[in-house]
Amino acid sequence: MQVDVKVNGAPESHDVEPRTLLVHYLRDHCGLTGTNVGCDSSSCGACTVHLDGEAVKSCTIFAVQVDGRSVTTIEGMAAADGTMHPMQEAFHTNHGLQCGYCTPGMVMAATSLLEEIPDATEAQVREGLEGNLCRCTGYHNIVKSVLACAKGSEK
Repeated sequence: MQVDVKVNGAPESHDVEPRTLLVHYLRDHCGLTGTNVGCDSSSCGACTVHLDGEAVKSCTIFAVQVDGRSVTTIEGMAAADGTMHPMQEAFHTNHGLQCGYCTPGMVMAATSLLEEIPDATEAQVREGLEGNLCRCTGYHNIVKSVLACAKGSEK
């Protein structure tokens, strides 16, 4: 089946099998490997992307379901000149990563969370990210990174 989707602002069009998951479409057909496959069961969140502005786990959606829609991956978060998105910068500044495997999904989930709750509290951040697992950290610096971007935080 033909899938036409806007990925990171650019049109992508590929012929795929109907069973192709969005995560594999992005990685294998679009060449965007920042979206990670971490569990194959939708429990880790490493594959989180934005679909029409909402965070979704791309391992739970078929590529054909996004035909005509807009997807943003971690590669699309930085500005055209390479300047990191404020959330990416916060993760860097606050050491919100260790091995980095979960980081793209965390950044995508965190930016979506702050779109919904701009002045999120620590408890709201922890609850909002509970669908994204990190196997290396204790989440302290991840939460600290997200709170650094929350409205009302001291910059």
